Amino acid sequence: MRLRSGTRQKADDRPEAPAATPGLAVELRGVRRRYGRGPGAVHALAGVDLALPRGTFTAVMGPSGSGKSTFLQCAAGLDQPSAGSVYLGGTEITGMSENRLTELRRSRLGFVFQAFNLLPSLTVEQNVLLPLRLAGQRQDRRRAAEVLARVGLADKARRRPGELSGGQQQRVAVARALVTGPDVIFADEPTGALDTGTAAEVLGLLRHAVDTPTGSGPQAGGGYAHGATVVMVTHDPAAAAWADQVLFLADGTFAGGLERGSAEQIAARMATLTARTGAMAGAAA
Repeated sequence: MRLRSGTRQKADDRPEAPAATPGLAVELRGVRRRYGRGPGAVHALAGVDLALPRGTFTAVMGPSGSGKSTFLQCAAGLDQPSAGSVYLGGTEITGMSENRLTELRRSRLGFVFQAFNLLPSLTVEQNVLLPLRLAGQRQDRRRAAEVLARVGLADKARRRPGELSGGQQQRVAVARALVTGPDVIFADEPTGALDTGTAAEVLGLLRHAVDTPTGSGPQAGGGYAHGATVVMVTHDPAAAAWADQVLFLADGTFAGGLERGSAEQIAARMATLTARTGAMAGAAA
């Protein structure tokens, strides 16, 4: 992770955030998140710098309480950092109004959660089309059919979530995340409630979203030469092994990474980090 240059100064001496770095899907600069004040304050993020290129799959792991969920929430604009800047696709979202943030999340981001978060009263097709409906866009049933076919649920469009297995519900959630053709998909423990075989199917879908060009975007010849960018928080080394890189969080900061590691390598690195974090906590007690 490279160091950032200092901020420029405006004519009235107020600091101006530097421009976003070209080619990055997600960029965090000096991001801190503090809960509470005084001696009892909790520093969930303690100065995070991160630069993720477009069309990459990144897994984030760390011991319990390391700041994984806070990192994801700040990176996705679901929570405001106490300090620092967050850029999504070149757009700084720090300090953006809630209305603009909501519009950005609906049009450019996809989300997959452990709990699926499907609406039980809607059909599978209606759940998939919900992001388009909320964004005020046309309800494109052909688009819904395309993404449902991609996740292997072409014949389930008229069903309701309660009629599906857990793995099928998570595939509906993935289809919902894909329907807008998002720049970035944020996944929070997407396989936490699934068995090993079903988890592999869902991870394969996320991997495919990264490896398949979107066919849209501002490039000569029409389209990006990359697919979506996936940022996934997980506790499972087998899930993390699907990613291009694994980053490890400890005490609110990144403590190194691993490129394309096996599940065994990732588990070993995670065990070392957890042991070191526990030893440091014991020494400080």
